[in-house]
Amino acid sequence: MAQAMRSNSSVVSLLATDGKPHPLQDAFMAVTLVLGALAFTTAFFHNLHLLSSWAGLIGILTGAYGQFISETTRERFLLILGLGASAVGFFLGMAHGGLFGGVVGG
Repeated sequence: MAQAMRSNSSVVSLLATDGKPHPLQDAFMAVTLVLGALAFTTAFFHNLHLLSSWAGLIGILTGAYGQFISETTRERFLLILGLGASAVGFFLGMAHGGLFGGVVGG
């Protein structure tokens, strides 16, 4: 009896369960991770609050839309990591001076 054998050549992506490419979702995931890392690292420097708050805000928005259109567990997992880092960076950036740095309303 012959059984169909699957090749394991497409096991490159972790938890990508459907085996199809998702370029738009992967782009949102990568942008969210990069913005989250940028917002998180710059949030610990008081004078970089403009960069951390704007990167965090844009990271939150791209991560939220990425969650809306995501199709695999890998995308959702990495989007949540990026969203968390973006949120921490955004909130610390807001605490250090905000989005406009005292230029508006100050």
